Amino acid sequence: MAKGKPNSLSPEDIEHLRAELTAGRPPAVWFTSAAVGVEAGRSGKVMAFTEPEEGDFIQVRPTGDRDDLSFSPGELTVEKPAPRKRAPVAPKEPEPAAPAPVEHIYTPAPPPPKPKPAPAPTPRPAPAAKPAGARKGKPAEVTVTLVSTAEGEWTVDVQWGSKRTLRSAPVAASAVAQAAKLLPPEVDEAVDSVLTAARERHLARVEQLRAELEAAQRALDELSD
Repeated sequence: MAKGKPNSLSPEDIEHLRAELTAGRPPAVWFTSAAVGVEAGRSGKVMAFTEPEEGDFIQVRPTGDRDDLSFSPGELTVEKPAPRKRAPVAPKEPEPAAPAPVEHIYTPAPPPPKPKPAPAPTPRPAPAAKPAGARKGKPAEVTVTLVSTAEGEWTVDVQWGSKRTLRSAPVAASAVAQAAKLLPPEVDEAVDSVLTAARERHLARVEQLRAELEAAQRALDELSD
């Protein structure tokens, strides 16, 4: 009986993977047919879990790649796919036995008729040369998406045709700001507003922590007198 498709990760599988990762042993997983941008049956290593557990929160590094990609439990499995069976090779049919030699009486053949002169070949027109720079095929479209958080952190997604080659990869805010200056003014203005809001939020947090540190230092000094 043929084996069905591998099951996606269950809550118990996720807990086991977390335990292995906490113990310093990145566990192995395999990609199901629902995985985007990775062929089914390929293996990978679980590198981290993002919080909260919503959507694509499992960070996996596919075998042979250097980048960590985010996947959902439905795109992964702990069941190793069975190796593909090779098609049986049909046995070779035995070669027929050589016929027994037959004795022939030599009879001189009549002289061959004189060959008629062959007509001159009609020259074929040379094929038209292809124009220089002819396109071999339509290239796949590439979509690059930048996403920011309220804390000023940035990630980038890359969609190449129907495959997502990069998902939620972190990008430095300074790199985003430099790239935005080379794009239309509307892009630069939107990125600058996000960076300014995040800068003000972090500055307010620093001031709050500084005030708390000064209060704690005063309390410590009073206890030391």
